[in-house]
Amino acid sequence: MAVLALFTLGVLWIGGRIDMASAGGRPDLEGLPRITVHAGDTLWEIADALTEEADAGPTVRRVMDLNGLPGPEVRPGTRLYLPEGLVR
Repeated sequence: MAVLALFTLGVLWIGGRIDMASAGGRPDLEGLPRITVHAGDTLWEIADALTEEADAGPTVRRVMDLNGLPGPEVRPGTRLYLPEGLVR
């Protein structure tokens, strides 16, 4: 009985995560600026170039969230949406 209950809770949790991701977890991206990642670029360097703040961490998080990235790793050729108002 306990195994069945844990299984059911796990399925509900996974289903909820999938539902959140597909139900508008990402904002409307139309009209946002985009860049293409080049060899040697890192998300931290990109964010640092975009922000005037001393700490690029919040900008890294915003770019990750906007593009649905699980971590700060980016590959050359990847096109990234950038948060509005950051491009100088």
